[in-house]
Amino acid sequence: MDKVAGGWINGFVGVLIFSGSLPATRVAVMDFDPTFLTVARAATAGILGLALLLIFRQKRPERQDLLSLAIVALGVVVGFPLLTALALKHITSAHSIIFVGLLPLATAIFGVIRGGDRPKPAFWLFSCLGSALVAGFAATQGVSASPVGDTLMLGAIILCGLGYAEGATLSRKLGGWQVISWALVLSLPVMLALTLIMMPPSLESVGNAAWIGLAYVSLFSMLIGFVFWYRGLAQGGIAAVGQLQLLQPFFGLGLAAMLLHEQVSSAMIAVAAAVVLCVAGAKRYAK
Repeated sequence: MDKVAGGWINGFVGVLIFSGSLPATRVAVMDFDPTFLTVARAATAGILGLALLLIFRQKRPERQDLLSLAIVALGVVVGFPLLTALALKHITSAHSIIFVGLLPLATAIFGVIRGGDRPKPAFWLFSCLGSALVAGFAATQGVSASPVGDTLMLGAIILCGLGYAEGATLSRKLGGWQVISWALVLSLPVMLALTLIMMPPSLESVGNAAWIGLAYVSLFSMLIGFVFWYRGLAQGGIAAVGQLQLLQPFFGLGLAAMLLHEQVSSAMIAVAAAVVLCVAGAKRYAK
């Protein structure tokens, strides 16, 4: 198997893993406080990331890499998990997955800012159209959905796009799984302390489903998924393999329907498909 093919396979596995993040978070926040869930998943993944770095005797990042690692931690270790957990107290995972359709676009925009590229005008046309579709859909759901949940999801997408772009750039130097591991380790002291402080006085009321959700987002969403994702980006190219994110809304909607029995309306599917087409067009004209 050549390097490019391996990159596509690794990237596809990463997208599949990430597709389960929002449904798993939705289940977990039914019994766990969103903030506790965020710090607990980060602390658990951070301990595992530290173990990996020690086992494989990885060299410490240089001082100039610390700011980039902090940005990665802000985006994918704290920002996205916390804001999505808070959002899923107000909206369903099926509704939130619509916003995930903007994640490839957010990643591309921050990639443009970081790389100094000058996209063609058509890129911005698709970008604005995709954003308008999401905003319009959220507005039509104003009665049954939550403006607070929608706002939190938009913030989560922005921070995650920043974390993805920064991590992808840094992975060229440090390596794929090393980037997320060091970002987790960087935030571990604070996350571990907050986990102990915010731990519920009693865990008897926490159901098995919530524990499974916590385990999934801690092990797979926070660490294992990034091992495959950043490896895929490094092997197959950020721009090419990054397009696999376009499949995530469809996988996520399917999981929400199958596992959580949430209603997936035809409008949700139509908007997800339209957003994917807009992001695909923006990607095409990114250079």
